[in-house]
Parts: sequence; structure tokens; C-alpha cells
Amino acid sequence: MLPTQSRATAPDRRKLLKLAAAAAGTLWLPRSAWSQPRWPRDPFALGVASGSPAHDSVVLWTRLLPGEPLHGPVTLRWEVAHDEGFSRLARSGQVQALPELAHAVHAEVTGLAPDRWYFYRFMAGDAVSPTGRTRTFPAPDANPGRLRLGYASCQRWEHGFYSAWHHMRAEDLDAVLFLGDYIYEYPGAVNAVRSVTGGWVLTLDDYRQRYALHKSDANLQAMHAVCPWLVTWDDHEVQNDYAGLQEGNGVLGMGTVPDFAARRAAAYQAYYEHMPLRASVLTQALAGLARGAEMRIYRQVPFGRLASLYLLDARQYRDRQPCLKDGKPGGSLVDPAHCADWGDPQRSYLGREQELWLNDALARSGGRWNVIGQQTLLGMRDARPGPGQRLWNDGWDGYAAARTRLTDTLRHKHVANPVVLGGDVHENWVGHIKADYADAASPSVGVEFCGTSITSRAGGVAQVAERLAENPHFVFADAQYRGYGVVEFTPAQLSTTLRAVEDVTNPASGVKTLARFAVASGRPVIERA
Repeated sequence: MLPTQSRATAPDRRKLLKLAAAAAGTLWLPRSAWSQPRWPRDPFALGVASGSPAHDSVVLWTRLLPGEPLHGPVTLRWEVAHDEGFSRLARSGQVQALPELAHAVHAEVTGLAPDRWYFYRFMAGDAVSPTGRTRTFPAPDANPGRLRLGYASCQRWEHGFYSAWHHMRAEDLDAVLFLGDYIYEYPGAVNAVRSVTGGWVLTLDDYRQRYALHKSDANLQAMHAVCPWLVTWDDHEVQNDYAGLQEGNGVLGMGTVPDFAARRAAAYQAYYEHMPLRASVLTQALAGLARGAEMRIYRQVPFGRLASLYLLDARQYRDRQPCLKDGKPGGSLVDPAHCADWGDPQRSYLGREQELWLNDALARSGGRWNVIGQQTLLGMRDARPGPGQRLWNDGWDGYAAARTRLTDTLRHKHVANPVVLGGDVHENWVGHIKADYADAASPSVGVEFCGTSITSRAGGVAQVAERLAENPHFVFADAQYRGYGVVEFTPAQLSTTLRAVEDVTNPASGVKTLARFAVASGRPVIERA
């Protein structure tokens, strides 16, 4: 167990971020500097991971957790090879695991060949990590024939076992898009399948320990080691339904703290420590500390000319939800006809700076497919049958003007083949992105696949058919099953397969195909495959 650290002041935090950036680079130290020659326990108990792939580089991650406190820096060696036996090394180097970052490392390996699979491992003294497999993406001017992505979200520990990750390993993926709620901040759950350690997650040490718990799962570790991940967060990495620097819901003393900005900063640091992210997500935020932006995780990733991937951040910069129920923070169903702020064009879901970045990136995209990975359901979902509406104010529905700005960009900039992937709702929803959701005849400007959860329970199983009928721009919905999605892109079409775990409470559960869909390039119409 690592000691709890107190909240850093702004100058201290600047020092920490600069330290993280320096630690991500390759070191060249003499053999005498290789510390901890023998370990009482395996220091790689949390496994390895890779992520943030580019055409010539990738980030390799691990965190030392030997079962006893580490007090100083530890030097690790890493190797990247063409073969699993590491007889043909492509790159190698050294990196330091620092106590200020929970002895997590982010080795940014450069100089790799494009569109190539590699194997990697870490070494610390006499200990050798599990072997991971990763890849670079094609060069920006290349014309790859296929991109195969897994997308997933919402893996609450207490609600089930991670058998979905076990089955995803067999999907032959190029990368995983994880779309939020990697951990949950709660102290437990009713009818828990397995127990969490600790209570409410509030401090930096709490967040570190909750990540360590999740990453102790063998199926999750194995999936991290199969291919690179692209990640973004949602709310539970900090607190349920938080908005920018506004706290989410909770009772004082039960999930809340006096200084929410400090809690969020601790949560963001722990997120960086446990994800295969580039140090630039920290250094780009240095100038924004005064306005509370600790990490810039939104970004564009090209996969040759076949696809452009956009990872969005719908939590850090958003305005507070409109028309809070009884004035209490957090999400709720709202009748927009009785909410004066509902259509306010000044309100933003992504924040003005991110909106402008996304508009410019979409307008300049050269990808045949433009794939937006974000947290939740984009399309309007009315929960009231018949006349009138009840809409969820914590999602895109609560920021309708911002959604219209996005769909206007897709239309007016003639963005090629927009595809939105989401999570959060613990249900599968498949539908058409509309220019105007109030007009049933409005043209489709793209398609969306909002995925179910890895384990987190759904609450609306009985209402799915009713809600599907009320919102005809959706063509499929299911709340019964947990699982993940696989989407494959070729120049001619995309195909999406929804995979469902048969019993999330069974660690040896099987998996089945729930549904398949296809969309032809140049025609934003979803066909059942």
C-alpha cells in the first residue's frame, strides 16, 4: 500500500507534471543504476499494457506493485521485439518508475515501423513482466484494407466478472476503444457478485488502490496485453455525474469532499498513472491550470486514409446540467418544455475550445470513415411515451444546442461517413444520427453504436421496447445483456457485431452474438446483417 499524498499546490503540480513528462522519455543509465536486483514478490502483478498508437510510436505501461511500499525511484528496462522470443529486438531502453506517480511508467517508444505488430516486456532487477503484444498504425498516406476495433465501457467490479474481456481476446482486434467508467468510486453494491476493497474513493491513494483492484483481474490484464488501447473517461473515474468543476451527486460524507477541485485533480492524476497515455496529455495542460484543466485527453488518431479516430472528453469542460432536480447536483429526467435553460445556445457539452478543435479536425479529415469515440448516447432518447418529453439532462439530450452544432458540422463540412461510438447507458442502442431529432423526416447524417457495459447493471430492461418505439431513429436496443461491440471498417463498408455475455455473474460464462449490422460507405443507413 502506498502512502496517501496530500493535495499539491499549483506550483507543486506543475513540478509533478514536468516530472511525469521527463519520466516518459528513454533513459540510458549504467548497469549499476538498475535498482532492486531481487524482489520478494512479483513486481508486475498489475500486468502490462500499451496504447496511444501512432504510425511510428506507441506507449508501453506498467506499474510496480511488489506487495510492499517502494520509497524511491526504480529503473526499469524495456524491450520491443519483432518476435515473441525477443531474439530480434526492434528497440530497447530504460525508464524510471517514480514514487510521485505510484511507480507507474509510460515508456514512449519511437522509431517503429508503421503498420507493424510487435512484442514488448519490462525488466526490473531479476523480475521480468508478462509479454505484451502491440502495434503501430499505418502511415498517414497509406491505404489499409481493414481496421477492426473493439469498443467497451462501464466495468463495475461488484456487478460481475470480466469474462467479456476473456472473449474479446479472440476477436482479432487492431485496437480497443475504452469509452469511460474504467473504475467506480462507490464503496460497494447491493447483491454484489464480488466485493471491492476500501470505502468511498475520495483521495489519491483511494483512486490508486481502486485502479489496482481492477487491474488485478486476469482477464482484464490479458486483454490489455493483446493489442493497444485508446481510452477516454466518463464520470465514475471521479464522481457520478460531475460536470467540469461542479461536483456530482452524493450525500455529504458519502462520496463528496469539501474541495471537489482537489478530488478531481487526484482522480485525474490516478487516471494518468494507470492508463497507457502520452505525457503530452499532462504537458498540454500546464498552461490551463489556472482554469482547472488538469489533463487534455481529447485527440485525433489517423489509421492511414481508411479512418480518422476522435477521442472526446465530455466531462472536464462541460457546463453544469440544466434544471437540476430540487437544485441537487447530478443527472435526472427533465421535461424540456419546463426548463428555461434547455435550449440555451451558450451551453456546451465539450467546452468551447474542444468544440472548435473537433470542428476543425472533422473539416480537415482525409479519412474515409470518421469515428467519434465518446462517452454516451448521442441521439435523442425520449423516456415519455406519447405527447411530451422526458429527457436525461446529463447526456447529449441535456445539451441539445451543442449536439446541433456537431450535427451541423457533419452536414455542412461534408464529413465522410461519420460513426459515433458510445457507452455509459449500460444498454446497446443502434441508430441514425439526425440533423434534427424533432423532425421525423430529417436526413440521417451518420450512424451511432452505443454499447452496453462490461459488467455494470442496466435499470431499464422493461422499458426498452417502449422507448425504441418512441424514438424511431434507433433501429435496435437491448438492456438485458452485458458485453462489448466489434466494428470492422473497410473501404466499402463497416460491419458491427454486438457480443453478449450469457451470464455476467459466472466467471466462466460463454458469449454469443446478439446482433450484426452493416453500413455502406457513402450511405448512412444501417442494415441488419
